[in-house]
Amino acid sequence: MIRPRRWLPTPVLSLLLLAVWLLLAHSIAPGQILLGGILAVVIPLVTYRFWDAPLRIHRPWLLLRFLIRVIGDIIVANFEVAYLIINFRRSMRPHFIEYPLMLEERFTITLLASTITLTPGTVSANLRMDGQSLLIHALDVDDPDALVAQIRQRYEQPLKEIYEC
Repeated sequence: MIRPRRWLPTPVLSLLLLAVWLLLAHSIAPGQILLGGILAVVIPLVTYRFWDAPLRIHRPWLLLRFLIRVIGDIIVANFEVAYLIINFRRSMRPHFIEYPLMLEERFTITLLASTITLTPGTVSANLRMDGQSLLIHALDVDDPDALVAQIRQRYEQPLKEIYEC
């Protein structure tokens, strides 16, 4: 007998794939549901062996707080970048910053780099080959050390606590 976990290695991903398929097809016709269901089962089965072992979320409430913080930071950063663009008399101070990582897991490093890139005004430009630092480009920086401390306190430390890595 085949265990359900083997047929659906990631049930949440399968449901998400089905929902995305139906949204892209703009239809909930039986044929679309059947095709989306087949894809939702087959894609995870074919790709699952290439994935890293999933990390466990040890503090889900902290994850929720982290998401709220990131959304708030994205909104505030949008206004800050808009102000920089509108206020043409003030010159921007772009800067590349070498950010030393405390995180070691590839997944959490990817989450950190994505969070930095999602926040307007900053972009994760490169992960060093040794995995020890990120190269970050910031649009307007007064103090590079203060930016490193802010990223560490607002994003990296919570990710470390959420995933206990």
